Amino acid sequence: MSKIRVAVAMSGGVDSSTTAALLVERGYAVVGLMMRMWSEEGDGLLPNKCCSPEAVADARGVCQRLGIPFYLLNVEDEFKTRVVDFFADGYAQGITPNPCLQCNRHIKFGTLLQKARALDAEFLATGHYARIFKNERGEYELFKGVDAHKDQSYALHILSPAQLAHSMFPLGEMTKAQTRALAQKFGLRVAAKDDSQDLCFIADGNYRNFMRRNRPEALVPGPILDSHGNVLGAHTGLPDYTIGQRKGLGIAAPEALYVTALDATRNALIVGHADELGKRELLARNVNWIPPRLENELPLRANVKIRYRSVEHLATLSAVDGAAVRVAFDAPLRDITPGQAAVFYDGEKCLGGGIIDQA
Repeated sequence: MSKIRVAVAMSGGVDSSTTAALLVERGYAVVGLMMRMWSEEGDGLLPNKCCSPEAVADARGVCQRLGIPFYLLNVEDEFKTRVVDFFADGYAQGITPNPCLQCNRHIKFGTLLQKARALDAEFLATGHYARIFKNERGEYELFKGVDAHKDQSYALHILSPAQLAHSMFPLGEMTKAQTRALAQKFGLRVAAKDDSQDLCFIADGNYRNFMRRNRPEALVPGPILDSHGNVLGAHTGLPDYTIGQRKGLGIAAPEALYVTALDATRNALIVGHADELGKRELLARNVNWIPPRLENELPLRANVKIRYRSVEHLATLSAVDGAAVRVAFDAPLRDITPGQAAVFYDGEKCLGGGIIDQA
């Protein structure tokens, strides 16, 4: 009987390397796939963090040690269009986009999964900390990883039933410490390698500098207004600010002021006091439900995360026209940010989520 073929998305890091080693140990026919992404060019800029020459060498070295094939795929053009331009366009429009969601949707579980299937792989395995289960109805469901500090279900809420059916997350049942211990056991030289934290396509880790280099026309100075329309000062360009920001506004006021909205129509930065940050509702669009039938079961009570690192807040989800969902929180919530994702949970189970359109 032939072995089940699995392609592993390699990055040169400890998570993907351990994923590949685990699957080899479990008897799968494993293939390593790594993507070459778009990166900035210019004097003094560092190479792309996710596919630098060192990262490629590490990934290739792991595959050689495991005795599995290694392929490096060039997805620079698609990554530039789907992810980088999406990111820059979002900031230019006065929102705070999440490029990792876009990358997962179109690149990792789009292009890369298609390539894996073309190589006759039944599954694409990644180093994400999340879990997939099949329920009694035969539906694929997404659950949090057991390591609460590493859980990545938030960034995977966009997966469709077909994508879930052909995906594997072997690290979902482990903690990060267990992953590193396994990497040492397998003799992988990347066992102690640091995790990558910054956006992979931004050379210096500063998105404001990135916008100045790549979309300078989006940084147009304009007025800073309070909620009554009074002019309090001038901003340097909307991409320089985020919802909830307090420092760097350049305004002298008796009470602390925070960014409450970015008004792209007027090119105005709206500020207010702390009590003006609290909102009870948000509208989420382009909602993906896991499983899809949940769309027909609204209204629902769920816990909701509005940022990857935020805590969950109890809310009622109700249907709006099209694929939109109104999320009504039990208590006012600060820092609801258009462009980020609102992700819904029932305990450990991820029910799906959508992109925040407005608070």
